[in-house]
Amino acid sequence: MLAAKLARQLSLDTLRRIHHGTSYRCLYSLSNLFIHSEVGRTRDVSLLSDSSALGRGFYSQRSFPPSLRVRDTQQYGRRSISVSAATIVNSAPRPVQPYLRLMRLDKPIGTWLLYLPCAWSIALAADPGCLPHLGILTLFGTGALLMRGAGCTINDMWDKDFDKKVSRTATRPIASGEISQMQALVFLGGQLSLALCVLLCLNYYSIALGAASLSLVISYPLMKRITYWPQFVLGLTFNWGVLLGWSAVKGFCDWSVCLPLYFSGVMWTLIYDTIYAHQDKEDDVKIGVKSTALRFQEQTKPWLSGFTVAMLSGLVVAGVNAEQTLPYYAVLSTVAIHLTHQIYTLDIHKPEDCWKKFVSNRNLGLLLFLGIVAGNLWKERRESLLQNEEAVR
Repeated sequence: MLAAKLARQLSLDTLRRIHHGTSYRCLYSLSNLFIHSEVGRTRDVSLLSDSSALGRGFYSQRSFPPSLRVRDTQQYGRRSISVSAATIVNSAPRPVQPYLRLMRLDKPIGTWLLYLPCAWSIALAADPGCLPHLGILTLFGTGALLMRGAGCTINDMWDKDFDKKVSRTATRPIASGEISQMQALVFLGGQLSLALCVLLCLNYYSIALGAASLSLVISYPLMKRITYWPQFVLGLTFNWGVLLGWSAVKGFCDWSVCLPLYFSGVMWTLIYDTIYAHQDKEDDVKIGVKSTALRFQEQTKPWLSGFTVAMLSGLVVAGVNAEQTLPYYAVLSTVAIHLTHQIYTLDIHKPEDCWKKFVSNRNLGLLLFLGIVAGNLWKERRESLLQNEEAVR
């Protein structure tokens, strides 16, 4: 009797230990086996990540291969903190998403590159010792978003047949059939109407100047069929805001400042868009599209170096004529270093490197904008020192 009782107690103790210890190992092993078998059939990486998370709940990460831990940690890190323009577009109502992608709202780099020359000009036109006009900067930001969207819509309408033949552009809404030509035309009309509303907020001189740019916006997509220099025409189009920004602040254009700054902007566009064009050069040859990337080929770096010298020279002339100060020229030195590094390390045969260098130009443009603002604020200090010296005399 006593022996039977002890046997039952021992069995209960054993079961408790199994329940609190080994059973977890068994359950985890079984679940992991099941999940790995499912991964083998479906190739679903998310299941593998879930199984890793389950394992971390029971054991330390030493139970997993290092590469799997790092990948899983990085993946969850991105999910928790990443908020990109593409994520916002994908979160929009499904019928709206093709239109947002048509205006490239998921790729805001183009809007930045259109907006930044406007911001340079607005900042240069500010009164000495003053920050640039926030209201005008906001108007131009809205206009850049709308006009970039309109330009992309026009481009995709012209290039529908070309886009179908290029892997990178085949999924664009018009090329893929998500949006018809008529729907795109109506959408284009809406964007241009809103852009006109923004333009009408400016003075009459600026309204006339802004309207004059529409011919460039419409004709640019055709240039790649005609010339190996479509990037030059893009530069004329994208940097029109230099003229418009100054006139919006002053009511006229000071050509001694605006023309060198406009010239520098065109050179800058030739730099970054030639780099961008190297991504598609093989497809461009197949479909008969021209670009500076195909024109320069292995001589791309010497050409880009020449454009860099021209760009910096124009910025120096604009700075001198605008009576810029030390911070502006200090930032110009940093811009020169950035461009030199960008060109020196560029690998024109690697599309991913071309994209990385292309995108880095947003930071370059922002840096120059900050240099202009700092240089303008420095003017007040310089003028105060001069006044003090005159008072002492």
